[in-house]
Amino acid sequence: MVISSQKELDLISSACKIVAETLFKLKNYIKPGVSALYLDKIAERYILSRGGFPAFKGYRGYPATLCVSVNNEVVHGLPLQTKILREGDIVSIDVGVRYKGYYGDGAWTFPVGRVSKEAEKLIDVTKKALDLAVSTVRAGVTIGDIGSVVQEYVESQGFSVVRDYAGHGIGKELHEFPQIPNFGKRGKGPVLEEGMVLAIEPMVNAGSYEVEVLLDGWTVVTKDGSLSAHFEHTILVRREDALVLTSI
Repeated sequence: MVISSQKELDLISSACKIVAETLFKLKNYIKPGVSALYLDKIAERYILSRGGFPAFKGYRGYPATLCVSVNNEVVHGLPLQTKILREGDIVSIDVGVRYKGYYGDGAWTFPVGRVSKEAEKLIDVTKKALDLAVSTVRAGVTIGDIGSVVQEYVESQGFSVVRDYAGHGIGKELHEFPQIPNFGKRGKGPVLEEGMVLAIEPMVNAGSYEVEVLLDGWTVVTKDGSLSAHFEHTILVRREDALVLTSI
């Protein structure tokens, strides 16, 4: 969507604030021995207490509030009671919130205790890729400009960007036009307009970019079993820059 009023901006900002607050709250619970389902319950209670609604729950049949993706799980990991965090894991938490008809979306990858140097680097590179993408955004740039910045940086660090999943527009719907791949060519694709709201989300694998979906129909994993990290911000496109609405 393109923001057309201060009221719309306020409502989207409120949804995004709940997303950021939820991620910040969950950070305190990321430790060995905690189940993904426990994190999901904490998130759902908090979102509801703030007047929001879990945007993922029921979306295309998804059964939970959070996506909790561990180690080689890229995105859409189910928050199961049997999924227990262990020392050295990395875990991506993806949160969506609907607030009075408007949506916010954000994700963060956390280390569980002490992690390997490779995992640490993967998290740092993915977060920096998101920062670089956001710093590229302003009215007049193309979707290809964003994707190329992410791809070039990630590949320069020896990692790969997932090709099968992408960022997206967001606002009155959870997923809107345009798609925002994490690869591309400068100057190609739709041109960004002032007032657009976008969810930018680099998904980065330590090995190959190839992924597959498990038999549960949701969990996306790396084909080669390598680690994967995921960061996401909802942003507002402005004339000269982007405003991050989901800052933790």
